[in-house]
Amino acid sequence: MASYVSSNANRFYTALESAYGVVPTISASNRIPALKLTVQNQLEVTQRKDKTGSRTFVGLPSGGQRRTNFGLQTYLTSWQPSTGPAYGPLFQAALGGTPLQYGGGTVSSANNTGQLTFTGPHGLSVGQAISSGGDVRFVTAIVNSETVQLNAPLTVTPGTGAMTGPTVTYTPSNELPSVSIFDYWDPSTAVQRLLSGAAVDQMNILVNGDFHEFQFQGMAQDVLDTSSFAGGGPEQLQSFPAEPQLGAFDYTIVPGNLGEAWLGTSPAQFFTITSASVQLKNSLDARMSEFGSSLPRAIAPGPRTVSATFSLYGLTDSATQGLYQAARQQSPVTLMFQLGQTAGLTFAVNMNSVIPQVPEFDDSSNRLQWKFRTSRAQGTIDNEVSIAFG
Repeated sequence: MASYVSSNANRFYTALESAYGVVPTISASNRIPALKLTVQNQLEVTQRKDKTGSRTFVGLPSGGQRRTNFGLQTYLTSWQPSTGPAYGPLFQAALGGTPLQYGGGTVSSANNTGQLTFTGPHGLSVGQAISSGGDVRFVTAIVNSETVQLNAPLTVTPGTGAMTGPTVTYTPSNELPSVSIFDYWDPSTAVQRLLSGAAVDQMNILVNGDFHEFQFQGMAQDVLDTSSFAGGGPEQLQSFPAEPQLGAFDYTIVPGNLGEAWLGTSPAQFFTITSASVQLKNSLDARMSEFGSSLPRAIAPGPRTVSATFSLYGLTDSATQGLYQAARQQSPVTLMFQLGQTAGLTFAVNMNSVIPQVPEFDDSSNRLQWKFRTSRAQGTIDNEVSIAFG
């Protein structure tokens, strides 16, 4: 007898597409942790104006234009330097730039202002991240081939001979790639799904909840399933892809209270953050109103919006007062949130120039909180934000 399908009997995979809507081949290494995947596939409803002699709706013709939207949620989890984070394709789809891999280096000298010198050429670029002692920091200037300036000092200044760890950095680009998202269920007779041409329109990074969380929302070219699959479409599949042979899938979730926050014109570490989020919007549009197709043909990103919202306890120290003054004067500050504090379990987002909004005063609890709403990042060309795993 048929039984209900358990919502936990679910596995997700994702991979970059070589061209929009062309589904790639996946393996067990493409599996990602996720909390939830929502998919809405709807036919664009148009108004019939022909006179039928009745007030009854007589239906629409088949083959009309379809719109597919999706949302995916996941936690910050451990990752492998050899392969990068499993959900890396989603971050690349959100920002656009090719991931920058850094294998680590040997420290020659360092100081407490964030200047780091290596024993040989570092090969780093501005905006790229390094990892040391559980800290993730971003390069803001290349002093020379062996020395870089970091956005904030390291918690523990490394000594001569210390090793920096591997990182993967994602930066913005003018164009955005698309991904395929695979949604497999047990038992095998349940409906399996595949999102082709998935493009990330909005990414949210949530800080200091129960667990650090990432959210991705966007539009896809189509959703395929084992119940109605016909083949021969733009995804270039002759049969619905079978799930890869299951491999090892073990990961650690990072508690939401672990991490660091650096804010200000001369960044200072804040221990008073109560909640924070970073949001990226790509203002995506789809080529879906063209003659000859019922599915989108491509995606077109618009102006990028990167903003931060955060709350902290109001203090009388100079760093906190400096944030309020910068907000009143509309002066840019730097902002970095690091999620986690152990190598292999850290993530960081850095914005070099953020105009903070004047904070709202929340006096509803025993201690005064300042709430900085939707403070937008700015830059020159594709440099308003960098994110990294370390």
